[in-house]
Amino acid sequence: MEKKEFQRIHLIAIGGSIMHNLALALHDKGLHITGSDDEIFEPARSRLAAAGILPAQEGWFPEKLNAGIDAVILGMHARPDNPELLRAQELGLPVFSFPEFIYEQSRDKQRIVIGGSHGKTTITSIILHVLQYLGRPFDYAVGAQLEGFDRMVKLSDDAPIIIIEGDEYLSDPVKRVPKFHLYHHHIGVISGISWDHINVFPDPDIYREQFRIFAEMTPKAGTLIYNQDDEQVLLAAVPRNPADVAYIGYTVHDHTIRNGKTILHTKKDDIEIQLFGEHNLRNINAAKEVCKKIGVKAPDFYEALKTFKGAAKRLEKMGESDSSVAFRDFAHAPSKVKATTEAVKAQYPQRELVAVLELHTFSSLNRSFLPQYAGSLDKADEPIVYFNPKTIAHKRMEMLTETELKEAFRNPRLQVYTDSEALQQHLTSRNWQNANLLLMSSGNYNNINLEALTRAVL
Repeated sequence: MEKKEFQRIHLIAIGGSIMHNLALALHDKGLHITGSDDEIFEPARSRLAAAGILPAQEGWFPEKLNAGIDAVILGMHARPDNPELLRAQELGLPVFSFPEFIYEQSRDKQRIVIGGSHGKTTITSIILHVLQYLGRPFDYAVGAQLEGFDRMVKLSDDAPIIIIEGDEYLSDPVKRVPKFHLYHHHIGVISGISWDHINVFPDPDIYREQFRIFAEMTPKAGTLIYNQDDEQVLLAAVPRNPADVAYIGYTVHDHTIRNGKTILHTKKDDIEIQLFGEHNLRNINAAKEVCKKIGVKAPDFYEALKTFKGAAKRLEKMGESDSSVAFRDFAHAPSKVKATTEAVKAQYPQRELVAVLELHTFSSLNRSFLPQYAGSLDKADEPIVYFNPKTIAHKRMEMLTETELKEAFRNPRLQVYTDSEALQQHLTSRNWQNANLLLMSSGNYNNINLEALTRAVL
């Protein structure tokens, strides 16, 4: 079936991080784009305005929809009773979720989908970096802003492949299907399975089942690349139909750490890379297996990898001195927090590690989910947890106590802060000689001044 040609497209909830990038990518193709949202924040606001497609005012306007629109794309942030959605349904317009639309636009391409509870952004980023370095044509959809790419989405008519970061979260408020079930991959990756999104998948079995379904969707003559060190992955994913599908397991890349630098051992020679941590050394091997499948030779892969600095907010260096480094990381789920904390300590074993985790998501603030964090901050010399009581109130959840958190993390050394100014004061006044700072959050610590904090550390 040929992909449909759309000229006039309307996006409901155009202000979302991936949705506004999709709007810009489609605008770049010369299509007529309109959209609405009830709140649009930076950088989406400025970027949409620069392209001339920022809605004139915030809110929902059913009158924007008419029979002349070829397709409507529904963002996850919209509600099932959204007035524009109801109008589109009334008019019988084709309504797509983000993943359905990406699939529709890439029917005649080879689709590579990177799934997993953790590591998928980094694996996707490495693949994109390598292909860009080598001058290969490709389309993509990724969940973070990457260095060297001005968009999070690219859809062209001529690229033979598309690389997609395949999120297991729901596709849209109506169908409520995991996004990565809707891309119909030819090459799939499962980087790891660690229960997350408790609000949607109330128990670990239901969560793991989504990955089993993804694995089963691998077509005849397709490929499933998987983390062979992860028990949950082995339970969920492999091998189901080995006669039809190529199953490729990967592990940690052979390496040495010398003076805070990671050296990869390859068949040809040793190369120094900018990534570090055991989880990233697995991510590198996952990306390498994908690249091999699409015709990238190993020496070319490693040549490109040398210049890869990492995905934004994934163990990102905010600053460095002779005796300290300040990192920030998007980690918030238990498996990510544990992997990131262990990675920084292993890279700088002689230095003290101050690890600060902000509890910000629905799962992380949920009393019944908290025990999943047991042991996740054990490698930190000074483990700190921060949460904003206003976030708990806003999410209508029960307040957490310091005792509860210490028990859940199984860490009596844990310090708990609920005031971001007090946290900033504590961090800026301590001695940072021969100590590193690691900030982990999907939030912003109630707008803590990161630049001032980084200066204090260095």
